[in-house]
Amino acid sequence: MLTSAKRRKRLPRSGLLILALFTIASGAPASAANDDVNVTIDQAKLVRLDRPAAEIIVGNPSIADVAVQSGKLLVVTGKSYGRTNLIVIDADGKQVISLYLSVTEPGRGYVMMHKGTAQVTYYCAPNCTPSLTIGDHPESFDALQKEIQTKQSMGQASAEGGVSGQ
Repeated sequence: MLTSAKRRKRLPRSGLLILALFTIASGAPASAANDDVNVTIDQAKLVRLDRPAAEIIVGNPSIADVAVQSGKLLVVTGKSYGRTNLIVIDADGKQVISLYLSVTEPGRGYVMMHKGTAQVTYYCAPNCTPSLTIGDHPESFDALQKEIQTKQSMGQASAEGGVSGQ
């Protein structure tokens, strides 16, 4: 009887050769994955540092936000689609880390409806509801944004003991 390790399918040598050629042809070094932080829009990811951060530089703050959770822990939040860079400097002015931040769209659950050039996005997991998504038609985006702000204002007023709308 074969153990589970022996039953695993192995990539044929031709597959390994194709994978190696693809890696070489792409021009990307094997360590490039270590220089990237991939985060989904509107989500956060933790980045751990070897030394405490004294200064944080984000190439394009409209793409990603970086906050210091503790001296050695950063929180990267995707704000809009794109790619930018992050440089962290320590108290001695030495570079702690330099990497790329890539912000991408969510992988599942979203459906984009198109009518001509107008796009409206829905999150469908399990039921479809409108989603505030960059690139959506301004009319639907603005209407949904207003609804969200109204709901947040009502919640804030309730938390403060007041009555919303006054």
